[in-house]
Amino acid sequence: MKRFSVTVNGKAYDVAVEEITGAAPAPVAAAPAPVAAAPAPAPAPAAAPTPAATPVAGAGEKVQAPMPGTILDIKVAVGDTVSRGQTVVILEAMKMENDIVASCDGKITSILVSKGDTVNSDDVLVTIA
Repeated sequence: MKRFSVTVNGKAYDVAVEEITGAAPAPVAAAPAPVAAAPAPAPAPAAAPTPAATPVAGAGEKVQAPMPGTILDIKVAVGDTVSRGQTVVILEAMKMENDIVASCDGKITSILVSKGDTVNSDDVLVTIA
C-alpha cells in the first residue's frame, strides 16, 4: 500500500492507496451528459421586400409592429377595405401569435412586409388611407 498526503481546500489528509496488480480493470464509462437540442438554424435572410404600392410620405395611417417578431400571415391585400380593430397581420413574437389590427377604418394602400419577414418594434407593416 502506498501512502500519500493530500491537501484539499487548505486541509491536509493522509490517505493509503492500494496498488492493483495484474489485469487492469475495464474503464468505467461516465454517464453521457444530456445533450441539449440544438436550435434550428435561422432561415437565410430574405431579400428586402418590395412594397406592393409606394406610399406617399405622410399619406394614410401607419400600422406598426408593437414588438420585434416574424410575420406569420398577412390577412389583407392592397385595395381591401378594413374596419378599425380588424386583423391585418399576424405577428409571432416570443412563441405567441399576435393579431395586429387596423387602427382606423379605410382602404389598404400599401403592405410593406411579406410572410416570413422579421420586423422590429415600430416598423411599418401596412398603411391605411
